[in-house]
Amino acid sequence: MKSQMQALSVFCLMMLGTAVMAQTNILNAKMPGEMFEKTESQKQLDNDKPLPYGYVDSRDVLWGKNTWEIVDLDERVNFPLYYPIDTNNIGSDRRSLYDVLVKNVKAGKLDIYADSYFNQKIELSDIAAAMSRVDTTDLGIEQINAGYEVDEQYIDRRDISAADIEQYWIRGYWYFDKRQGELKYRLIGLAPVAPDVNFIDDEDPVMVPLFWVWYPTARDILHEAKVFNPQNSAQPISFDHILNSRRFNGVIYQVDNIQGDREVKEYIADNAMMQLLESQRIKEQIRNFEIDMWNY
Repeated sequence: MKSQMQALSVFCLMMLGTAVMAQTNILNAKMPGEMFEKTESQKQLDNDKPLPYGYVDSRDVLWGKNTWEIVDLDERVNFPLYYPIDTNNIGSDRRSLYDVLVKNVKAGKLDIYADSYFNQKIELSDIAAAMSRVDTTDLGIEQINAGYEVDEQYIDRRDISAADIEQYWIRGYWYFDKRQGELKYRLIGLAPVAPDVNFIDDEDPVMVPLFWVWYPTARDILHEAKVFNPQNSAQPISFDHILNSRRFNGVIYQVDNIQGDREVKEYIADNAMMQLLESQRIKEQIRNFEIDMWNY
């Protein structure tokens, strides 16, 4: 028994060492550009992929409910989804969730949609008006009136960046798997939310979801993108891990219902406290379903 435990300990240490080696090449780099490049031996050993969901037969789903949540990036627990926002003074291996999504959308590796029902696929060019604003200053207008070409310095351009993202809206599906006898959660989609770029400097601008991402198609991308681990820099956490394990705090703002999936604010208007309490009531109702299944 003792020898078996020793063998298990050695195996775990070997696996931990392999995981650490796969995360960074900073100790073997001869040039700055090699710090985050994997060696050939690391590439051969690297079979790190997101854990597949597995097939769930519809007959095994005893109960289910769609939920939409607001993840407020002002909350400390949600900071990993927001930072870093300044990419000029940080390594290329660390990017915010928004930068990771937009980079891969521009590269054609990720599709985006107009709403959370994923009925209409769109391109970034289709939402250019929501992501950037171009204005001419008063001095520029004077140049136009005088018949001159406007100088670049008199053109005010404002683009939505990672620093402007204030929320993420997340759609998920809670279901009870009767085969395994437990309540489970599956993330369906997410959307970065920013103030309307045309009113971004107002005191209370309207929040606008820029685009929606069908989450299952983004898992490989978000698994490769790592989040800073404050406890151990050698073991970063992937965005896919954070989101699938629900290491964030969200407030339910909508559930599927007979009134066309109406939002909480539609039947509880002008009362933020009661809306928050309604969100907590829905959460408790979902959590209690599993408990009630085992009460006789």
